[in-house]
Amino acid sequence: MRAPRVAAAFACGGLLALAGALMQTLFRNPLAEPYLLGVSGGAGLLALLGMAAGLAWPWISALAFAGSLLALGLAAALGGRLLARDHTPLLLAGVMLAAGFGALIALVLSVTPAERLPGMLFFLMGDLAWTAQPTLLWAALLLAVAAALGLSKRLDVLQLSPLKAASLGVAVAPTRWILFALAGLCTSLVVAQAGSIGFVGLMVPHALRRIGLAGHRMLLPAAALAGGSLLVLADALARTLIAPRELPVGVLTAMLGVPLMLWLLRRP
Repeated sequence: MRAPRVAAAFACGGLLALAGALMQTLFRNPLAEPYLLGVSGGAGLLALLGMAAGLAWPWISALAFAGSLLALGLAAALGGRLLARDHTPLLLAGVMLAAGFGALIALVLSVTPAERLPGMLFFLMGDLAWTAQPTLLWAALLLAVAAALGLSKRLDVLQLSPLKAASLGVAVAPTRWILFALAGLCTSLVVAQAGSIGFVGLMVPHALRRIGLAGHRMLLPAAALAGGSLLVLADALARTLIAPRELPVGVLTAMLGVPLMLWLLRRP
């Protein structure tokens, strides 16, 4: 009974942490995270509209995936034109899209009948109760890790500076587009299956870098393993702390992650 949910939790955590590591390399910023491009906002908006209309979970999951792809497409259209030279327009486009989607989500929540609000809030905070595709998630995780490892040497050089990477023969623009697409697809799949689970994609790769894993050949698989383990632990606590009631798993990831991050930041 527990195995499918545990397997799905590990795969979701691994995908989020891997996407976070790729986003931090793409933007050369340790505070970048998978939802930076408005993916969770686009997915949440369409999913909430489906919930408000009373649709079944498979349709809500499909709407969430479509919304996340819509957000990625808008971010690429608005800010990706100069990605070969500067990632700042893409970053700004993602921030603006996230703010816009957040406003629309607040509007939907404010006009939705009260009896539908708990399910909506659980989705927005992350909920593994309805995750029914562990095989799909695991296949995506293995393929994503393999694809990211194939880019590991280029990512090590790209992290220095785009100009230095270009001088050493790295195709900067195609590599950045691959990072954008791979991180976006990983995040979209997780949001479609489990909602917006926060903090895993930000904290795990940043923590691994803080303890010395700088090379991507070690960082990327380590991020997948650590992210998966963290989400399995958080989901177990979410199910048992106030049993028989259940907490949103995103609340537990933040409760576990914030003290760890503060401890890491205090280290020299």
